[in-house]
Amino acid sequence: MGETEHTPTEAIRAEGFELPSAPTPEGPAVPFTRPVTIRVPARHNARLQQLIDRVNRDDELHAYWVCANVNAVDRLRMSDHGPVHVQIVANVALKLLRLLTATGITPNVVRNYGLTVDDAEVVVVLGALLHDIGMAIHRDDHEQFSLFLAVPKLRELLDGLYDPPIRTILTAEVLHAIIAHRAEGRPLTLEAGILRVADALDMAQGRSRIAFEAGAVNIHSLSAAAIERVEVTAGEQRPVRISVTMLNSAGIFQLDHLLKEKLKNSGLEPHVEVFATVRGEAEKKLLEVFRLP
Repeated sequence: MGETEHTPTEAIRAEGFELPSAPTPEGPAVPFTRPVTIRVPARHNARLQQLIDRVNRDDELHAYWVCANVNAVDRLRMSDHGPVHVQIVANVALKLLRLLTATGITPNVVRNYGLTVDDAEVVVVLGALLHDIGMAIHRDDHEQFSLFLAVPKLRELLDGLYDPPIRTILTAEVLHAIIAHRAEGRPLTLEAGILRVADALDMAQGRSRIAFEAGAVNIHSLSAAAIERVEVTAGEQRPVRISVTMLNSAGIFQLDHLLKEKLKNSGLEPHVEVFATVRGEAEKKLLEVFRLP
C-alpha cells in the first residue's frame, strides 16, 4: 500500500465535513457541518440557480457523497467520487452543452418535449450531481443503485420549481442520463451523452492519482497519474475541442480505455475533436523501476 492510508474518518474529514460528536446523556450527537459548496455558472438560468441553492442546503445529499467517497477512496483505493468530482462533472457538462447549443445543436428535452435549453441545463447538472450516489451502496452496479437513491431526491429538489408533468419529464431524463453513463450505456439523448463524456473528462493528474499514490501500480494508475490537464474549448473543425496535456505517454492508455469508450455511442462523436500532447522535451518518470510480479 502507499505511505498514507486513510481511515473512513479521515476520508470524511478530507471532504470538509466534521463528524458528529459522541452521543451524550443530554441528547443525540451533533450533526456534521459541511463547508463544501457546489458552484456552477448559472448565468441567467434562474431555476438552475434555485436548484443549486437547494443542493447546497441538502445535508442528506452531501452525506451520500461522503459515503460514496468512503467506498471509493478508502475501501477501494479509487479516485474521488464525492462533491469535488460531481462539481467538476457538472461544470464540464454545462460547458459541453453550451458549446453544442451555441452551434445550433438541439437538446432532446427541447426537441421531444418543447422545453427550453435552460431546462436541458437542469437535466445535465442534476445528472452530474446524482450519477454516482449509488457508490454509497457499492461500486458494483452503482449506476443502478444511483437510480433508486436519485428518485426521491429529484422529487425534493424539483418540487415547486416545475409543475408535476414537467417535473416527471425532467426526472425521467435525469435517470436516463444516470444509467447511460455505465460502461455499456447507450445514451438516447444529447443530455445523457454529455454526462457520459463529462464524467470521463475528470481525469487530470490531481484528481486521478489517488490509486497510484496508494500503491496500486498498474497501467490504470500509471496512465491516470500521467494526465496533467484537460481543457474543453470551442473547436476549430467541430463545436467542441478536448485538449489533454500529459506528463508521460502512458496517459494514452487512459484516453484509449476511458475517454474513447465514453465517447463511443455517446452521440457526441461527430461534434468533438480530441487532441493529446506530452508536455516538455522529456517525459516525466512515474516509476524508476517497474517489475512484474
